[in-house]
Amino acid sequence: MHIENRLAELGLQLPEPMNPPPGVTLSFPWVRVFRDRAFVSGHGPLLPDGSLAGPFGKVGAEVTEEQAYAAARLTALAVLTSLKRALGDLDRVTAWLHVFGMVNTAPGFARTPAVVNGFSDLIVQLWGADAGDHARSAVGLAELPFGIPVEIEAEVAID
Repeated sequence: MHIENRLAELGLQLPEPMNPPPGVTLSFPWVRVFRDRAFVSGHGPLLPDGSLAGPFGKVGAEVTEEQAYAAARLTALAVLTSLKRALGDLDRVTAWLHVFGMVNTAPGFARTPAVVNGFSDLIVQLWGADAGDHARSAVGLAELPFGIPVEIEAEVAID
């Protein structure tokens, strides 16, 4: 499959692991491997250096749907960084099983599925439909950590 080659073909590179904001301690692993599954904690969009990527705020107010879609795509890259660190090789991911997308929404914004498509579209582009298709939820929340527009967690099957 060679996922990293596909990333390069798309002109994409994985960011550095997340650098939490000053004074923030995160007391959990980014990925929990258990038997033939990897459970990925909630991730947000990252810049190449591992810092949180803007824009920040609520989708439908400070952040446009298009900007949030791009943030969800950056979140996919952040998740891949964590999976690569935990597994050693992204090709160990044999199937994407479930994705839970949370969108920081302004009152009345109901297009959360379109935002989380930024994540799902990239995963299917990289793994193909057989391994990349996944069950998914896309919910709107009143707030997300650090004002990020999107947070996504996932479960994958691994060999």
